[in-house]
Amino acid sequence: MDFQKLIDGILPTACIVSVKKISEDRYEDIRIVAGNKMFIQMVEHPPFTTDPNVYIDKFIPNSPYHMYLPKTPDFEDICFHTAIHKKTVHTYIHLNVCDMWFNLFFVPVDYEEDDTCYCIYFTEPCNVNDINAASTSSMTTSNDVLKTCIKLRGTQNFKKTINEVIQDIREICGAEVCTLILMDEENGKCSILAKSIKEKSTLKTLTQFTNFYDIALSWKNTLGETDCIIIKSPKDMDYLKKKNNEWCNTLNESKVSSIVLFPLRHNKELIGYIWVTNFNVENTQRIKETLEFTTFFISSEIASYNMMKRLEHISYTDLLTGINNRNAMNNRVNDIVSGEEVLSGPYGIVFADLNGLKRVNDEEGHAAGDLLLKKAALVLQEVFIEDSIYRAGGDEYMVIVENCSEDMFNKKVSELKKRTNDPNNVCFSVGSFHNSSGSDIRYSMRIADEAMYKDKEEYYVKYPERKYR
Repeated sequence: MDFQKLIDGILPTACIVSVKKISEDRYEDIRIVAGNKMFIQMVEHPPFTTDPNVYIDKFIPNSPYHMYLPKTPDFEDICFHTAIHKKTVHTYIHLNVCDMWFNLFFVPVDYEEDDTCYCIYFTEPCNVNDINAASTSSMTTSNDVLKTCIKLRGTQNFKKTINEVIQDIREICGAEVCTLILMDEENGKCSILAKSIKEKSTLKTLTQFTNFYDIALSWKNTLGETDCIIIKSPKDMDYLKKKNNEWCNTLNESKVSSIVLFPLRHNKELIGYIWVTNFNVENTQRIKETLEFTTFFISSEIASYNMMKRLEHISYTDLLTGINNRNAMNNRVNDIVSGEEVLSGPYGIVFADLNGLKRVNDEEGHAAGDLLLKKAALVLQEVFIEDSIYRAGGDEYMVIVENCSEDMFNKKVSELKKRTNDPNNVCFSVGSFHNSSGSDIRYSMRIADEAMYKDKEEYYVKYPERKYR
């Protein structure tokens, strides 16, 4: 067959792919037999690459496909099923390097030569708004994605809903585990945003490994310019072992036999990853499409969520000391009073008023006064390490200590008084109240506040010369 003549008759970027068959479920060699003008132009002068040194002098027919296209198990699997099992496939891909979507078509060729079968692969860019053509599993995929988007767009509780969505994705994929993490490379950490585990699963999840962040960092290089990683067979696992041995070892230790992993990006910035493990490999193409579309929308919603959290942090944070401000305190108290939040176990309230701030401002300047306020906040953070600390006013602080026995609460209060009894340094007038009866938090605050003012009076009795300074 004249493959060059055949491929020259196709207008989009296209090539003829050969697959050497070993058996009905195994292959050993995939090559680019011929390419049309658009394909040759693409491989000899790559329009989208992160490596400026990439340049191929000349396309050579019948070369291994990975000389011109990214080497991925997913691409090989589609070529195998198209060429050998004569299945036409249409799917999409999102290239992160150029932030564009592409239609991918794989069409079988009715021709075999010995143990070699053939298919045509061609691609063309498409607008995200036009992704509505009938792909291999488009109707089911569209319904899955639409369901996810509706849930995320209409939610008032993002964390609760994203966990529901991750459970939906796990069930759609027939997977044992589905996990979504956020990456924070600036601070060298990652965090689990949502996870769904099949009931009675004994699978050790990747996030249980102590070197998990390092493994997550390595995924960027493993992905390269591809949009996902799909491992669904021992052959794929051998391929992964060559690219990322450390990750492969953790998968083997966890008894993971299959995994699909997608990066989450927004405005070309990596914000996290989503993956499913031990999924239904018979529906690999549908699962890939579902995750590809869903992650596109999830990324956008996470970016909006992160922006809202940053704005919330700014509006709830005292810019001088870095602790919670009065706005955060009032909203927290209102939530507790309204019943939207229930404090866990017995709790205590502490009011601490900084003595001598006016004197420092008047005699040493406001910069020295600001430094004193910062030092006061630091002392509170050192004593009440895991508790909620608020700057309630100019020189007044409040602390909510949850799930704490009266004895432990009193020890913390005593430690605070011990560390802040020097009138020439950080010096607090302190009032406190431990509530084990479940009475209104406003009552607890009033009693603690009254105790603080009583302690303030005792301070002025001891240091009368400081009363108006």
